[in-house]
Amino acid sequence: MAIQQQAMQHSTNSSTLADILERILDKGIVIAGDIRINIADVELLTIQIRLVICSVDKAKEMGMDWWVNNPMFHQNEFNRRQDDTLTRIEERLARLETSSV
Repeated sequence: MAIQQQAMQHSTNSSTLADILERILDKGIVIAGDIRINIADVELLTIQIRLVICSVDKAKEMGMDWWVNNPMFHQNEFNRRQDDTLTRIEERLARLETSSV
């Protein structure tokens, strides 16, 4: 009885999850979809969904930098605005309390 030995083959083109993620972030990926609801040829609702997955550098390259001027991403500015709002609310409450007495 002859035993046949088979050589194990290893794939040389295997990609790890990290490699795939790096490639997606480097190149970017866009997922798009539209949802339309029609009744008797009358369009009631249209939802357009666009999802872009890429690195911050790639997004800036494409002109997508909405977070740069958004105060939510600048903690000092956000805190200052919250403090201003709180001060205005407290002043208004004080005026209301003194006027109702």
